[in-house]
Amino acid sequence: MKGPVLIFDSGVGGLSVAQSLRQHYPAAAMCYACDNAWLPYGLRDDAVLAERIVAVCQAAVRACQPSVLVVACNTASTLALENLRELLEIPVVGTVPAIKPAAAISQTRHIGLLATKATVGRPYTQRLIDNFASDCIITRVAADALVIEAEAYLAGIPPNIDRMQAALTPLWQAASSSASNPALDTVVLGCTHFPLLKPWLEQLAPEPLQWIDSGDAIARRVAHVVDELTSDQQDGRCFTSAPAVNLTAGLARYGFKAPQLLDPVT
Repeated sequence: MKGPVLIFDSGVGGLSVAQSLRQHYPAAAMCYACDNAWLPYGLRDDAVLAERIVAVCQAAVRACQPSVLVVACNTASTLALENLRELLEIPVVGTVPAIKPAAAISQTRHIGLLATKATVGRPYTQRLIDNFASDCIITRVAADALVIEAEAYLAGIPPNIDRMQAALTPLWQAASSSASNPALDTVVLGCTHFPLLKPWLEQLAPEPLQWIDSGDAIARRVAHVVDELTSDQQDGRCFTSAPAVNLTAGLARYGFKAPQLLDPVT
């Protein structure tokens, strides 16, 4: 089946994944779908949320007829990936925090995990650490405020530096060496929203850090599960579960057209 790559997220975070995919495969057609009516996912009941994710993804698949679905959201991947793979006839690629590649490049063996509260505390995150970074110190920082800043940025509102600094202070504190811990040298951006703010993260960091996200790994996985990535008439379509006129200009910067409402979404 030839069709676009469909990228799904709760909000605009999946645009960072779209950016990585376009860098690797500039000719590939893409569609984007976000469940902005239920943003943020971290505040929802897991069982109810899992059903919602499946329903929205099924509606998006019907709308754009993709060759592959990329679930560009850690929470959605954790809760609904298995069900989506059972229900859909196309490959489904999930997202996990880039603990493994971060551990591969960290020299000090001290890694920061910058993610949402839900991701920081989930058992699957600990399993990733146990499997791939057991010899590393992991400083976990829940920075849900950065999701809000990324959403605002795509709507044309510059990030609030004071709010970003407040969310990042625990990370900066860990970046300095102490008698008990080496300096942190690598940061995992464990939410797909966060790479959208990377220019500000780099500017605010007190020391140069290595910033790692899941975009490149997802791009490689998409190429592995799809025989051919080609352009077609579906390229650039965008779907939302609630009106999102304020995102039109931001979506255009990432190559997507004005959003259309998904129908039906339950």
